[in-house]
Amino acid sequence: MSGQGVPPAQGDDGPRPAGGDPAWARRRAMVAEQIERRGVRDPAVLAAMRTVPRHLFVPPALAGQAYDDRPLAIGHDQTISQPYVVAAMTEALAVGAGDRVLEIGTGSGYQAAVLAEVASEVHTIERVPELAASAAEHLARLRYDRVHVHVGDGWLGWSPAAPYDGIVVTCGGPRVPPALEAQLAPGRRLVMPVGGEGEVMELRVRERHLHDDGFDEWSLMPVRFVPFVTDEPSAGP
Repeated sequence: MSGQGVPPAQGDDGPRPAGGDPAWARRRAMVAEQIERRGVRDPAVLAAMRTVPRHLFVPPALAGQAYDDRPLAIGHDQTISQPYVVAAMTEALAVGAGDRVLEIGTGSGYQAAVLAEVASEVHTIERVPELAASAAEHLARLRYDRVHVHVGDGWLGWSPAAPYDGIVVTCGGPRVPPALEAQLAPGRRLVMPVGGEGEVMELRVRERHLHDDGFDEWSLMPVRFVPFVTDEPSAGP
């Protein structure tokens, strides 16, 4: 499992970073008060949220707000999602060790780091080159060497590494891109906010059937996300 490369030392309240981490207690409180309280139960997801240093994935001026219960601006009209939403989307994917995951919308790299804590390999696509470069730098510094950052149009997915055991989309659009459905492995899940720009969207889970091309779909919660930006003419409602 990729991580910060610092082996944890067990304490009375769970894993404590051996090298010392002043934000460790803030992450524990974030998980207990914002995430577990709202019903996220997957132990691997909870451990990931306690581990990934969210304050290192936001602009330095906002580091003091990194563990607040809300999204934060990261520049280029993009945001880092609310911690609970990151955890809920990760849990809904139902991925684990040995799995390969695709993320659409790298942003700061935080969601990719959380995914790397629960899965074995992450491919993430970012449309804005400056955000992709910054995220790749943060992820490399924290030794997330199994996260691969690509610059491109997320509507097309990333076919060289398909099929994926889970796909998470961190921007909202009117429908799920067909390329992403095609790149999802049978029996696995895709999580994406679906709805019109400026509207309250539905965070939906689509699970591909094992033996045909059909999908089961259900809604997790209403959400607000930045819009899915693409050059594909077929991407409209």
